[in-house]
Amino acid sequence: MGRIQLENVTKSFGETQVIPPLNLTIEDGEFAVFVGPSGCGKSTLLRLIAGLEDTTSGNISIDGEDMTQVSPSKRGLAMVFQTYALYPHMTVRKNIAFPMRMAGLSDAEQEKRIMAAAESLNLVDYLDRKPAQLSGGQRQRVAIGRAIVRDPKAFLFDEPLSNLDAALRVGMRIEITEMHARMGTTMIYVTHDQVEAMTMADKIVVLQAGVIEQVGSPLDLYRNPRNLFVAGFIGSPKMNLIEGSEATKHNATTIGIRPEHIDVVPDSGTWSGKVGVAEHLGSDTFFHVHETGLTETLTVRAVGDVALKHGDTIHLSPRLEELHRFDAQGMRLS
Repeated sequence: MGRIQLENVTKSFGETQVIPPLNLTIEDGEFAVFVGPSGCGKSTLLRLIAGLEDTTSGNISIDGEDMTQVSPSKRGLAMVFQTYALYPHMTVRKNIAFPMRMAGLSDAEQEKRIMAAAESLNLVDYLDRKPAQLSGGQRQRVAIGRAIVRDPKAFLFDEPLSNLDAALRVGMRIEITEMHARMGTTMIYVTHDQVEAMTMADKIVVLQAGVIEQVGSPLDLYRNPRNLFVAGFIGSPKMNLIEGSEATKHNATTIGIRPEHIDVVPDSGTWSGKVGVAEHLGSDTFFHVHETGLTETLTVRAVGDVALKHGDTIHLSPRLEELHRFDAQGMRLS
């Protein structure tokens, strides 16, 4: 079991409140991702759940038991940090075994759990190596293995992939997601990368300045952002946001449309402009369009390779049924 509930939780450093009163429930077995820009409070919130920071007020419960004043070691949680924090003089086997040795588990039980974690994380062939002999991705798998053997109620990941290169991040993202599918254990994952959030989460929690802006499934946030912040943050490339007379036509202060919902047409489009940078990726082409009279740059995604280059005139037709409308306060209009 691993149901985590936060009730009116706040956190202040001196006179500065970084987490205003906040309520959130992570259900047992969910993969929840905290996402938002740097300084939004996502890592602080994770550390409050872990017990590494004291709450200023409010309550944190795990499986219905109040854990607000309970020490981190007794909350039944396992945390994986951005830095691997492995013991350099120990082998992989001893690094993974360390928390079990501290807990006094028998040698037989330790070996059983080590082998299960090593097989799950493809580390069997590396058990007798030391961290200096491993790649970054392998070291992070060791850190995850050390968490797995504790058999926690929930895993807490604090930007665990940010030190890896792009290819390793993608691979580890898949491994962690598959691990969750196999184990079914509650996981809370902190990242500033909305692509990680979209591809890994059951539930995304979007934060800004310590405030939860929206909670929902990845597709719910993508299709129905509740305000301009979520609309501009979720999605890659991000949503085009347009103000002025074009928005007024649709009875809104701001309208939003995603790059894939703007069609490139031969002529007489609703909008037109000049191609700036054209990113030809084979499966897709991304155009950064200028001189539209709408916004400084309009991003358009076309399927396949579209033969337009820098300086060409481009004609565009937005799919009106895919428009998002926002009021003067930045809130979504129905």
